[in-house]
Amino acid sequence: MPPRIFLDESGDLGWNLTKPYRRGGSSRFLTIAYLVVTDSTLHFPKRAVRDTYKKFKLNPRGEVKGSQLSDAELDFFVAKACKMFARHPDLQLGAITVRKENVQPHIRVDENKLYNYMIRLALTDKIDPVPTVSIIRDERSIRVKSGRSLIDYLQTVLWFDRNIPTKLQDYPTKSHTSTNLLFIDWIAHIVWSNYEDGHTKHFLRIHPAYLSNKTLFF
Repeated sequence: MPPRIFLDESGDLGWNLTKPYRRGGSSRFLTIAYLVVTDSTLHFPKRAVRDTYKKFKLNPRGEVKGSQLSDAELDFFVAKACKMFARHPDLQLGAITVRKENVQPHIRVDENKLYNYMIRLALTDKIDPVPTVSIIRDERSIRVKSGRSLIDYLQTVLWFDRNIPTKLQDYPTKSHTSTNLLFIDWIAHIVWSNYEDGHTKHFLRIHPAYLSNKTLFF
């Protein structure tokens, strides 16, 4: 099976920045996170999520998003994730966060381009020259309707800018059917809430060696 990249985001791409977030206004930050796995490492992130469900007796049939996790649950999950990355350095984890207040007005006109550019900055140098790479995204993603343009854009960057012949395969997926998508949802929430709400505790526990973290328009 080809390498797989799981993608998810936290925050939104709205531009109502005159009102407070959660009180009629848009989020001030948007974070996109990714996880790169192979067949040999595919089950390790799943285990971190399942162990969290089991430890705290979460409903195994329910989908618990990162924003719904308690402080203790996030503590446990981060500890599990860090141990996993220490033991399996071939796993790749990263995120990119944009400070939306600093995005120029002409870019706000087409937020698809901003979203696609963020993923390009975060991800394309993580894709090795292999025959195919699968991209698995939450089908409820804020950008799922423009998914084809994202894949076409990334494919062009790989083939023409980086001279990498890898073919990208796009798989929009229901997040409740993919434990690895849930894993990256939790990571995206941790990174985003560090910037949006100043919740630094869990973010700072993830060693920079495990998380490739980038910012845009800061």
